[in-house]
Amino acid sequence: MALILCLETATTNCSVGLAKDGKLLSLREDNSKGYSHAEKLHVFINEVLEEAGVTSKDLDAIAISKGPGSYTGLRIGVSSAKGLCYSLDIPMISVPTLDLLALQLKGEQAYFVSMLDARRMEVYSAVYDSDFKQVRDTRAQILEENSFAEYLEESKVHFIGNGVAKFEDICKHPNAVFHVQKFPSAKEMAAIAEYKYKISDIEDVAYFEPYYLKDFIAG
Repeated sequence: MALILCLETATTNCSVGLAKDGKLLSLREDNSKGYSHAEKLHVFINEVLEEAGVTSKDLDAIAISKGPGSYTGLRIGVSSAKGLCYSLDIPMISVPTLDLLALQLKGEQAYFVSMLDARRMEVYSAVYDSDFKQVRDTRAQILEENSFAEYLEESKVHFIGNGVAKFEDICKHPNAVFHVQKFPSAKEMAAIAEYKYKISDIEDVAYFEPYYLKDFIAG
């Protein structure tokens, strides 16, 4: 039984949720085109705590989206989580960002491909089966017409994320289902964070780094 603050900042969606016992109590999100994380993150944290009638001292843990995703967005989220964990002396839990996208479609009998926009025709992606088991490793990949062909020949494949529009333009397979402009959200973090808290699957706050997948390139 834990009260966990969930932070998702890996994309343009600045998302903060408060969960108790794996159930979402409060949620704040802003998915404007630019990155609003620096301005909105701590405002949202205060708002979800106030809405639930608790303070930061009541928190049992902080959950953070670990990446892959935006270098800047991930840094802001992780830095905030670390600061809170240090000041409150509570554990930090990390959740793979692509898991949060796949969870939005859980329940379908199909494959799910979480896909975040990278550069040009490149995306960060992972493949899951209908039981939410990851069946292909997380990759930075350049999209081609025949990408994911082995899954498309077998069954329906749902593609979800802000990188999906790139693939929709070049993939005409009848088994492909596209969910464009979907973003990872703190609301999908609640159940995973609760489970990880129960089994003490936590991070070393001092040494934890986001999962960038690729080296940062300025410009």
